[in-house]
Amino acid sequence: MKNTAVVLSIFMVLFIVAMALNSCSNENANKEIKIPDQVSYNFHIRPILSDNCFACHGPDANKREAGLRLDTEAGAYAALKENPDQHAIVPGSTNKSQVIKRIFSEDASEKMPPPESNLTITDFERNLIKKWVEQGGVYEKHWAFEPPIKKTIPIPDNDEWSHNPIDGFIFAKMEEKGLTPSPKAEEGYLLKRLSLDLTGLPPTSEEVRLFNSGQKSWEEMIDHYLNKPAYGEKLALLWLDISRYADSFGYQNDNIRTQWPYRDWVIHAFNKNIPYDKFLTWQFAGDLLPEPNREQLLATAFNRNHKVTEEEGVIHEEYRMEYVLDKTNTFSKVILGMTMECAQCHDHKYDPISQKDYYNLYAFFNNTPEKGFEGGAGSAVRAKTPLMWIDTEDTEGILDFINHPDTNKVAVSIMQDLQDSVRPTFILDRGLYDAPKGEPLSPNTPDIIKPFSQELPKNRLGLVKWAFAEDHPLTSRVFVNLIWQEIFGVGLVPSSGDFGMQGKLPTHPELLDWLAVEFRESGWDIKKLIKLIVSSSTYQQSSAVSKEMLAIDPDNTYLSRFPRLRLHAELIRDMVLASSGLLVPELGGPSVKPYQPEGLWEASSSGRGELNIYRQDKGDKLYRRGIYTFIKLTLPPPSLLIFDGSNRDICQVNRNRTNTPLQALAMLNDPLVLEASRVLAEKLVANYKDEKSAIDEAFVRILGRLPKSEEEKLLKAFYVEELSRFQEDPDIAVNTLMVGDSPAAKMEEIRTAALMQVIVAIYNLEETLTKT
Repeated sequence: MKNTAVVLSIFMVLFIVAMALNSCSNENANKEIKIPDQVSYNFHIRPILSDNCFACHGPDANKREAGLRLDTEAGAYAALKENPDQHAIVPGSTNKSQVIKRIFSEDASEKMPPPESNLTITDFERNLIKKWVEQGGVYEKHWAFEPPIKKTIPIPDNDEWSHNPIDGFIFAKMEEKGLTPSPKAEEGYLLKRLSLDLTGLPPTSEEVRLFNSGQKSWEEMIDHYLNKPAYGEKLALLWLDISRYADSFGYQNDNIRTQWPYRDWVIHAFNKNIPYDKFLTWQFAGDLLPEPNREQLLATAFNRNHKVTEEEGVIHEEYRMEYVLDKTNTFSKVILGMTMECAQCHDHKYDPISQKDYYNLYAFFNNTPEKGFEGGAGSAVRAKTPLMWIDTEDTEGILDFINHPDTNKVAVSIMQDLQDSVRPTFILDRGLYDAPKGEPLSPNTPDIIKPFSQELPKNRLGLVKWAFAEDHPLTSRVFVNLIWQEIFGVGLVPSSGDFGMQGKLPTHPELLDWLAVEFRESGWDIKKLIKLIVSSSTYQQSSAVSKEMLAIDPDNTYLSRFPRLRLHAELIRDMVLASSGLLVPELGGPSVKPYQPEGLWEASSSGRGELNIYRQDKGDKLYRRGIYTFIKLTLPPPSLLIFDGSNRDICQVNRNRTNTPLQALAMLNDPLVLEASRVLAEKLVANYKDEKSAIDEAFVRILGRLPKSEEEKLLKAFYVEELSRFQEDPDIAVNTLMVGDSPAAKMEEIRTAALMQVIVAIYNLEETLTKT
C-alpha cells in the first residue's frame, strides 16, 4: 500500500509514547540475594543439583559416574564407591561432606561440576548448598509427586483488596516481595479482557454499553460470556493443540482426513461443561466403558489425531510403534505434565522414571488393532481403522452437535483394543522398534507418582481411573495450571509441560494446590474454575506498570499487575472478522480454506490428491473463525504460523509469543485485514454522516472503548490527510477499495477509502492485538 509509511509513522509516535511511559531503571535488579533462614531441598537445592549434577549423578543408571547418586537421600548419604570411608553428604557436617569440598575447590582435577562440562555453580548457590548441609541436608520428595493439600487461605490484616481465595494467596506473596496490587482496570479494558478470555471475540458495542452504563454487573457479564457458544470455541483452541488435531495425515504423502467431527465434540463438551474427569475418560477410554454410546466412541478420536503415514514401502511395525509412542507421550504430557518421552531410549536423566516405567505405561496403549501402514495416499476413506461412520441419522440423534453440511457419511478414526488377544510389550533397546529385550511387561504406572491399584483393570479405562484418584498428585494440578496459563499467559508452574525436576518451581505453590483441590472437590467443574479466576481482584487489575514494579518484579511473576499478552493467532483473525461484521458465527463443521498466498502449496511436494493444489473457499466459508482453518500438517497455514500458531504435529501445551517484522507486514497487507477495513468503512459511511461518530464506532468495535481525546485528534488528522490524498486522485480510492471477495456496497468511494485507512491503522495498534 502506498500509504504504508503514513500508517507506520502513527505507530512510531504511539510506540515512542509507550516507551516513554514504560521506561524504567533496573538499578535494584542486581541487589545481593539473601540466603533464606531455612533452606528447602525442593525449592532451593534440587533445582541446582538438577541443572548441574543429575546428568552424571542422577536417575539414569547407564550414565551414572563413580556410582554416585545425588537425587536420592540413600545415594547421597551412602559411602562413596571409590572411597568407602567418605560420603558425598554427611548431614550437619560440611567438613566431612565431599560435595561441599568439590563445589568449593579451585583444583580443576577435583572441582565439581568439572570445567569441561561448561556448567557453573554460583557463589550464592554454593553457600546455599553449604547452609542446607549444615541444617541437616534433609531430602524431600519432589513437590509434584506429593498429593495437593488445601492450606489455610492467607488473610493479612491490611488486605482490603481481596475478593476471593485466589486474592488472599496472591496478596500475601505480593506483600512478602514488597509489592502492592495495581488499581482496578478501566471498564473498557476490563470488558475486552473478559470477552477475549471467555469467547476469543471482542465485546460488541451493545455489551460495552450495557456494562459501562451499569445495567450489567461484572458477574452477569461473566455468566453471559460463559454461556455463549463462542466460549466452547475459545477453550477448544487450547485442547486442539493438546490433542494434535489437524486436517491431514502428515508425513510426505500428505492427504486430507476427516477428524473434524471430533473438533465439533470438543466444542460441544466445553459448552455443555462436561466435567473434566468425564471429558478425559471418554477421550482416553470411551470405547472401554460398559456399552459405550456413539458420543463416547467419537471422543476417543483424541487418541488417533497423531500423524499417520501413507507412504508406500514403509515398515509396518516401525510406524505402528510410532503411533503408540505418540499416545503414550500425549497421556504423560496432558495428565502428568511429565517429559516421560525422555525414557523411551534410556532411563530418564533427571526424573526418577526408568525405561521400564515408560514401557509399562506404553503397554496401556499397545493393544490397538491399528496398522502402521494401511494404504497409500488417495484412498476415498479419509480415516484409518478402527473407524466409525457418521451419517445423517447420527446427527439427528445423539450426535446432533455435529455440523454436517451434506448427507454423505463421514469417517472418523477412533480407538479400540484387540478383542481376542493381548499384544506383548517389551522394553525396546535404545527405543528401536526391532530391538525388544527382557521379559514381557504388564501395563503399569510409575510408583514414584502413584502405584497402580490392583483393583483397577489393566487397560486404558483403569489408567484414567488411576489418574483421577483422590490422592493423585498431578492430574488436577496440571489442568488448573493450563487454565491459569491460558488467562495469565504463564502458569503458576511456568513450565506447564514439565512438572518434573527440570521444570520450573511453582511461583505460588499454596495457591496451585488450593485450586487443584478446589477443582477436584467441585466435581471437576471447568466453568466454575474459570469463573473463580476471572472473579478475582487479581484478574481485574490494571496492566499499567510503574518503575518500582519493574525494578522489583520485571517478569510480573507475583502478579501485582495484569500481564499484557498478544492474542493467539486464531483470535487475531477472529477479532478482525467480528469487529468488521464479516464473521460468520456458524458453529462446527468441516475445515475451511481462507485466503493464502498463491502458489505456496504448489511449491511444496508434500500434498497428494485434494491437497496437491490449494483450492480457496468462497462465500461464507471465507469468514469462519480461525479454529476452523484447514491445517495441513506438512504446510500449516502461514497466517497462523506468523503469529505463533501451533503446527499440531505433536501434543503442545503452550505456545511461543514472538515479535517479528512479518507480523507487522501481515497486519498491514493481509487481504482479510484490508477487506474487513473496507467492509466496516462501508457500514460506517452508510450509518454516520460525521467522521467523528464513524471513527468512534470503529474504535469501540475494535478496542472495546471510546477513543481518548488525543487518540481521537490523531485519527481525525489521519482521516483528513487520507481524504485529501484520495480527492486529488479518485482512481487511487477506487483501487484501494478493490480488495476481498465480499461484494462492495454502493458508497461514497473517497470518504469510504479514507475511513478504511483509519480502520487499517486501528487494526494495527498494539492495543488491538493485545489483551491488556
